[in-house]
Amino acid sequence: MSEQAPAPLPPQAPAFIHLHLHSEYSIADSSIGIKPLIGKLAELDMPAVAVNDICNFFALVKFYKAAQGAGIKPVCGSDLTIAGDKTDDPQSQITLLVQNDLGYQNLTQLISRAYLEGQVHGLPRIRRSWLKELGSGLIVLCGNKSDVGVALAGGRDSLAQSLLKEWMSDFPDSFYLELVRCQRPGEEDFVHSAVELAQTLDCPVVATNDVRFIHQDHFEAHEVRVCIVEGRTLDDPRRERRYSDQQYLKSTEQMQALFADIPEALENTVEIAKRCNLNLTLGKPQLPEYPIPEGMTTESFFRQLSEEGLAKRLESITLNPDTDQSLEDYHQRLDFELNIINQMGFPGYFLIVMDFIRWAKEQDIPVGPGRGSGAGSLVAYALEITDIDPLEYDLLFERFLNPERVSMPDFDID
Repeated sequence: MSEQAPAPLPPQAPAFIHLHLHSEYSIADSSIGIKPLIGKLAELDMPAVAVNDICNFFALVKFYKAAQGAGIKPVCGSDLTIAGDKTDDPQSQITLLVQNDLGYQNLTQLISRAYLEGQVHGLPRIRRSWLKELGSGLIVLCGNKSDVGVALAGGRDSLAQSLLKEWMSDFPDSFYLELVRCQRPGEEDFVHSAVELAQTLDCPVVATNDVRFIHQDHFEAHEVRVCIVEGRTLDDPRRERRYSDQQYLKSTEQMQALFADIPEALENTVEIAKRCNLNLTLGKPQLPEYPIPEGMTTESFFRQLSEEGLAKRLESITLNPDTDQSLEDYHQRLDFELNIINQMGFPGYFLIVMDFIRWAKEQDIPVGPGRGSGAGSLVAYALEITDIDPLEYDLLFERFLNPERVSMPDFDID
């Protein structure tokens, strides 16, 4: 699938777009499958939707392709938890929505860092300071579980105002207070306090339904799933009731009735959806860039390493007197392969494979000497990706890589 722009919103703007929804890829938190979701959106005549799973992009490609195929605009994002300064400090939650390619790259980095650097008690967390560094191209939604919401719930209005000012300063024109009315404890109090605070500081508000299942009658099945994960029973009085039966995919009319007193919160859902335009290139390999010495190109560095590697290999090769092989044959074969590899745009791929094969050997991780068509490459032999001399065994490079049959090379390294 080639690069394709997201489906635009229809000329006649909708009245509401769901911007806070978890899929089944938020494990044990939602039961929404991508295919049923897209089908229900089409039934409700909703032209766009956001999926923002908990600190992951697992559903991203599946969601993006399914939405595009149905003419529905995909809005991509993720729910992240911000850790306190100390391990046991209170944590807060936010929703980040991707506006553009830069925002996608930044959110990808935030999610990765949450797992690699920010885990608290085994759970991924980000730091507030990271958002200052990686906030470009992102829209922030802060609800009752954010630091602003926690401050308001605790009656610390001055702190809430200070925190909101900081958010608005860090994300000018890209920050919204999120209002939810799912009949959970404290939600309506937050809505009133948040609207009052938003009016004081001229902060925009946005309505969501914090969706976890498609139909209202799916609530009990969702609760059963949560209980299984938590090792609880439905009637356990100690069990925290985090969800309500109102967290289903409501229609535009239902959301209009729910927020009839705050129409701007509905209007802002549409404005946000218009601003979120991520173009993904699918079906085309996206290889990492191998670090190249200054003053060299990938192709020239690749050639240099291959020639040096062949010279090292030739030091230990005893030419078979029963064949017509000569040193010149090796150099001609190497030059032939290098030209093909560079022509097809795969030098970076060979360098990457070389790198992780070398690392595996240094870590005493077993790798195979060369299995499949990759063993027919002298370049692979020179770079120590394989340990089989293809000229000695009359192996053909064309079985591995052929300009008349363009496809990604594939080394069998086991």
